[in-house]
Amino acid sequence: MFLEFFGLREQPFGVSPDPRYLYLGPAHREALASLYYGIEADRGFLSLVARPGMGKTTLLFHLLAKFSHTARTAFIFQTQCNSREFMRFLLAEIGIENESNDFVRMHEQFNRCLVQEARAGRRFIVVIDEAQNLDASVLETVRLLSDFETPQAKLLQIILVGQPSLADKLASSALTQLRQRITSLSGLTPLSPLETQRFIDHRLKVAGHNGRSLFTPEALALLADASEGIPRQINNYCFHSLSLACAERKKVVDLQIVREVANDLDIHRFMSEVEVPLTMSRMMSTGVLSSDPMPEPYESRRDGDNGSGANGNSHSEVSQKKKDSLTPAEAMQHMRDVARLLNNWRSGTRSDTPVS
Repeated sequence: MFLEFFGLREQPFGVSPDPRYLYLGPAHREALASLYYGIEADRGFLSLVARPGMGKTTLLFHLLAKFSHTARTAFIFQTQCNSREFMRFLLAEIGIENESNDFVRMHEQFNRCLVQEARAGRRFIVVIDEAQNLDASVLETVRLLSDFETPQAKLLQIILVGQPSLADKLASSALTQLRQRITSLSGLTPLSPLETQRFIDHRLKVAGHNGRSLFTPEALALLADASEGIPRQINNYCFHSLSLACAERKKVVDLQIVREVANDLDIHRFMSEVEVPLTMSRMMSTGVLSSDPMPEPYESRRDGDNGSGANGNSHSEVSQKKKDSLTPAEAMQHMRDVARLLNNWRSGTRSDTPVS
């Protein structure tokens, strides 16, 4: 572990949604303010939609901590369930034992709890994480929960949290009534390079670091690019970069370390050779490899082929004819050549000469 090596009290890039480590960039700050105001104003239904790894759960824990002394809260994350199972999960989360599968009885138990909290002057907040997994029938059950109210105020504040597919689901005509009840819809965007640096500095400071930066400017730039500004990925890259720096006894993470970590975490390294040409094609289409020559097809380099056919046809004419009728073995060899070129490009040892 690198904590002692870098003088840290605790792990700064862990995977747990610890509210202390929440970095409030502009998008996160706006989303938090919107949710907080929605609860304070008793708006009923709120929603937070963002890509995986953007820090939704951490932000929600931070939000609920603000209401810990003034509200009863429940956090539901088991969302692959039917309506009865959902109600059982909800009752269990607020400490109500339920031995019956009777749906009406579960509703009555929950309603009594809401009324008790209201009489005590406390709000009741239910957060449903990964809500994109809920079936339409369960979402309808959630909508009906919002009917618990008094003439003066809603008894229940519900926050639906999920990935972009949640927005797709809510947009369906079958959920029109639920969508109309959502009074606030917030989102989160990836961090910019500057925000990525501040995110890293913030987490290191919370973990006890108070010296010079542990990352060079070049390393930070690559971290921002490789992670795409997604907090979960930033944490992952930083954890492995500090681990590698500790192993090499380096007090500062430089560009080479981050580059090696980025390569180690690149899932494309483990793709089969059949998939590699598709990846190469996508990279060529974006212009990333536009200056790198592709290897000649294997059939154009077979023994005895000196650039022109036996009947005097030009090399290009022969190659074009043969391209249309590759044998399986020739096609496989060509894919190996493309894979080899891609590996050379990634490692920085570009080779323009195909290997026979």
